[in-house]
Amino acid sequence: MSRRTLSQAQIQEEYLLIEAAKKNPRRFALLYDRYYRQIFLFVYKRIDEEESTADVTSQVFLKAMQNLPKYQFKGVPFSAWLYRIAINEINQHFRESKASRAISMESTQITDMMDEVSEDATDVNISRMMEAIQQLAPDEVQLIELRFFERMSFKEVADVYNITENNAKVKMYRLLTKMKKLMGKKIEA
Repeated sequence: MSRRTLSQAQIQEEYLLIEAAKKNPRRFALLYDRYYRQIFLFVYKRIDEEESTADVTSQVFLKAMQNLPKYQFKGVPFSAWLYRIAINEINQHFRESKASRAISMESTQITDMMDEVSEDATDVNISRMMEAIQQLAPDEVQLIELRFFERMSFKEVADVYNITENNAKVKMYRLLTKMKKLMGKKIEA
């Protein structure tokens, strides 16, 4: 079970916290404390600047608190909703600031991704893979980030995007196929 996957009992407990926060906004502090670090790190990996990360993360929780009365419990972790808000806020940050988007990854994440892109990971050139990622649309990059850099399961990715787990798998398969083609073009050129 990944750090974001919760048992049904934990999801039910979280539901009670959400309902309590809807009735009394001071109770939102429990949800904030539970998820602040996780969301901050998620945002930081994309912005790579601490002050802006703090601002964006503050906006995520402010919007979550303001929109909590509209939140509809769907039996998935509350963090999925926070990640959706964070993705929107990150995108807004880049639209407003015209700053370059950061992609932070560790060598194990690169290896995992290379294994998915090619049967023989030794054939994959890291710089070609990075060039392929740079050619992807922002929403495609976000999917790659969630799956490989955040190490989310397909179920967790599905929860964030509010789609079925099978749909998340199909989207990822198509995206990896697209990356293989982009990387192949570089090889042939």
